[in-house]
Amino acid sequence: MVPPLIETRELKKYFQTKSGALHAVDDINISIKEGQTLGVVGESGCGKSTLGRLILRLLDATSGQVLYKGKNILAFSPKEMHDIRKEMQIIFQDPYSSLNPRMSVFEIIAEPIKVCKALTRKDKISDRVFDLMCTVGLAERFVNSYPHELDGGRRQRIGIARALALEPKFIVCDEPVSALDVSIQAQILNLMMDLQEQRKLTYMFITHDLSVVKHISTDIAVMYLGQLVEKAPADELFENVCHPYTKALLGAIPVPSLKNRNMRSIIKGEVTNPIDPAPGCRFAPRCPYMTAKCTEQPYQLKEIKPDHFVSCVLY
Repeated sequence: MVPPLIETRELKKYFQTKSGALHAVDDINISIKEGQTLGVVGESGCGKSTLGRLILRLLDATSGQVLYKGKNILAFSPKEMHDIRKEMQIIFQDPYSSLNPRMSVFEIIAEPIKVCKALTRKDKISDRVFDLMCTVGLAERFVNSYPHELDGGRRQRIGIARALALEPKFIVCDEPVSALDVSIQAQILNLMMDLQEQRKLTYMFITHDLSVVKHISTDIAVMYLGQLVEKAPADELFENVCHPYTKALLGAIPVPSLKNRNMRSIIKGEVTNPIDPAPGCRFAPRCPYMTAKCTEQPYQLKEIKPDHFVSCVLY
């Protein structure tokens, strides 16, 4: 059995507020094998981006473990993390705010190479930058351009080139296409899939759009208010949807048909307060199948089929 490249064990992140502890990420257990993609989906505010930042140690976890090649990186020293960051990168959601407006395309892509001293000779750095621009489909004529002079698709290609600069093995893709036009989204997704095949990359692909994540993911994890409610291989999840929240997400995907325009699933009810939430299913107040059992005790993911896990009293 191939060991996972990335694994989390009971990972938690609580933010302290005046009203109590906000449970942003609560008891998350996931694993991603080398060369595969885990899609993480859910509504805005469910903790997807926080989870990605915890795995990269851009945020400090409250408790739990993040294993990279079997080693808990949460216990690494700053020097050890400096070395490991070359292998773990991130592509941010907004391709404009994530780029330094005072740096040219060349300077942005070259910065991680210089900071980590991957290359020191100017000619080697220049060759590397032009090679990366070619890899992500960015014309050489933009090498001295600035982010505000380019469109969203080209800006995101700069972000991808920067993430690839140190030849990482694992990349967190934090909604990399949500800020782009639909036609540009397809180009960026195809580029990322090609790069994964060529470079044997491992992705954690964060999005709120199930129609996007279906095409790029090996496995899909569905989050709701900091917790996983369902996890399964991509094909299995779409063929055998189990959790009511996952069903509602699938029902929200627009269908280009006039006959089906009134068949969209609408989630009713109030969102549970994430500050010191009560035991039980956090989706219960909005769930059409809620029973008294749903609010009595917390539910853990249960394997109902091979590699298909659900956290619901119905299973």
